[in-house]
Amino acid sequence: MTATMGTPQDTGALVRGSVPAAGGGQPARSRRSRPLITYGRWWWALPAVAMVLLIHYAATAGGALYAFTDWTGIGDFEFIGLDNFRRILDDPDSIGSLQNTLFLAFGFLVLTNVGGLLLALALNRTLKTRYLLRVLFFMPVVLSPLAVSYVWKFIFDFNGPLNDVLGWVGAEPRTWLADPALALWAVLVVMAWQTTGMVMVIYLAGLATVPPEIEEAAALDGASTWRRFRYITVPSVRPSIAIASTLMLIQGLRVFDQVMALTGGGPAGATETLATQVYKETFALSNFGYGAALALVLTMIMLVFSVLQQAATRDRS
Repeated sequence: MTATMGTPQDTGALVRGSVPAAGGGQPARSRRSRPLITYGRWWWALPAVAMVLLIHYAATAGGALYAFTDWTGIGDFEFIGLDNFRRILDDPDSIGSLQNTLFLAFGFLVLTNVGGLLLALALNRTLKTRYLLRVLFFMPVVLSPLAVSYVWKFIFDFNGPLNDVLGWVGAEPRTWLADPALALWAVLVVMAWQTTGMVMVIYLAGLATVPPEIEEAAALDGASTWRRFRYITVPSVRPSIAIASTLMLIQGLRVFDQVMALTGGGPAGATETLATQVYKETFALSNFGYGAALALVLTMIMLVFSVLQQAATRDRS
């Protein structure tokens, strides 16, 4: 009886479904004893993955096919190869829209990140009214871009408050939205004003992970404010820099609402962007094939710059 029953440990292993290992080593667990969730946990994501593939990627791929056609939105169409893309390269208006888009995207990226980081540093710990000021700076983010743009359109009007202030200080009034040299800058200011609060919140989340003890120790060692910022703060908020930069770059590349509300792409195409040109070519002029080609170009630009942005801001430590 003693020889056949074995030790209690062996019996427990057999009851749990383990198989004794060869050579008297530790018993190997049977595959049957592993919980089912380790095999099927990815099945839970299948409905969401299928929805994303069908709604986003399949629809985008289907729309991209029209970029190689001459479809006008009604009736039949013919495949014309790369003619739409050659037309984009030969069209001065499309090249100007591309230049305006890149100017707004990178200007928006710089202004929002610099402004958001400065606000986050100012409202991080010491200021007593920091919670109230955070709310005030974040409030424009929750407003509609169209509503904000129409308010700023009133401010930029020739008889608006901005020119009134300039008149009080003896400066000449400006046609902010009718001057080709100023209109694009006005659009950029409105974009940055509304979105800087969101970047501030992203950097505040990153600054919350910086231990104050490290900064205090560096200050006691004689490190200046700039050196503490460069060697302690910036490496600690590198993930926040990557997130904020990517989001702002994509949002700047696809700017649409502010341009349509403020200038409509004018004056004389000075504020036209790829997004507004896609809208006009597709829905106003019924050039669906050409509009799809412009949309595909904009999508590829966003994809390329997003990948480059992620590569430039990734953590190499």
